[in-house]
Amino acid sequence: MTEFDIVDPSAIRAGDATDAYFDRTVETLESAGRDPEVVAEVTASQFPSGDWSLLAGLKDAASLLSGRPVDVDALREGQLFDGGPVMRIEGPYLEFCRLETALLGFLSHATGVATAALAARRAAPDSPVLSFGSRHVHPSTAAMVERSALLAGLDGFSNVAAGEVLGREASGTIPHALVICFGPGNQEAAWQAFDAAAPADVPRIVLCDTYSDEVEESLRAAEAVEDLDGVRIDTTGSRRGDFGHILREVRWKLDAAGHEDVDIFASGGLTPAVMSEIRDVADGFGVGSYVSNADPVDFSLDIVAVDGESAVKRGKLGGRKQVYRTADGNHRVAPVDEDIEGDPLLEPLLRDGELVREFDLDEATERAAADADRVGFGTER
Repeated sequence: MTEFDIVDPSAIRAGDATDAYFDRTVETLESAGRDPEVVAEVTASQFPSGDWSLLAGLKDAASLLSGRPVDVDALREGQLFDGGPVMRIEGPYLEFCRLETALLGFLSHATGVATAALAARRAAPDSPVLSFGSRHVHPSTAAMVERSALLAGLDGFSNVAAGEVLGREASGTIPHALVICFGPGNQEAAWQAFDAAAPADVPRIVLCDTYSDEVEESLRAAEAVEDLDGVRIDTTGSRRGDFGHILREVRWKLDAAGHEDVDIFASGGLTPAVMSEIRDVADGFGVGSYVSNADPVDFSLDIVAVDGESAVKRGKLGGRKQVYRTADGNHRVAPVDEDIEGDPLLEPLLRDGELVREFDLDEATERAAADADRVGFGTER
């Protein structure tokens, strides 16, 4: 028995993180002496739908397939898509049969998180937005969640271990627990202790809704902490009421007391719709479960050709295909030999198992922002 219920990376790499029927498939094909050359495609929908998603998880998927005698073409990390294949795999079927489950998991989960994060990003395009949701997911997936959030353009994240994996520093100030450790009526002591202990480069942002009214605590914090950068309002849902009204009252009374330079940061169950409504008063956001708990994109992997001939299940489109971004920003799917005006999006990722593409997170983030503008990705999901 393992210490935690976590599948070891070596088992994923070996294909053991698979659905049992792929083991039966391998046994049957090997018994029959059959290992056809196939073309397989990963798709979420066959035709463009106008419901755009942001491709993520490609780095892990490439690592999973690398070293095997297959050719792989895929969209770029940070590319938006609304139908057609995002990846094409060509090679002996037994080389990747048992990898399908993990491959789809890498792509499906990360793409769902990245798409939700992009919606949050677009809801507050001019404000800092941080990912606060790793507490809602299995800790083994924290780096995936935070990388997907950064890919979508979020400005930072809270999970320390994920930061070590990604080579980025986690962000954060204080939780309610710290204030509670000092007891009711002693909020100033908690805020001042944080100010005294925190490194100089940590923003002085304190929670102001633990025991008292948000306005009262915000004014007290502004007086108690010299050079206070901001207050964070994380009012519990059962006490929230009109959150926008609360924040506007905090802003009004901070300004009236001469604390115009104290920013207001909002967190706690935020959605893009709420962010859009309060972005005129909130200076920054911490987004949690909306991003981390996003539904995975329902990718499937389908064989579309066997030994050079189109072969596909009912309801799917056979043969090798290419996906194009047309001049008007739309997405078009066509057979690879059809002449289409537009930019082809499926590009080489692996050749005979060797990675032929680099993964640069900053570059992918820029791509996502530009592509979101190009296709008109909205803020409502």
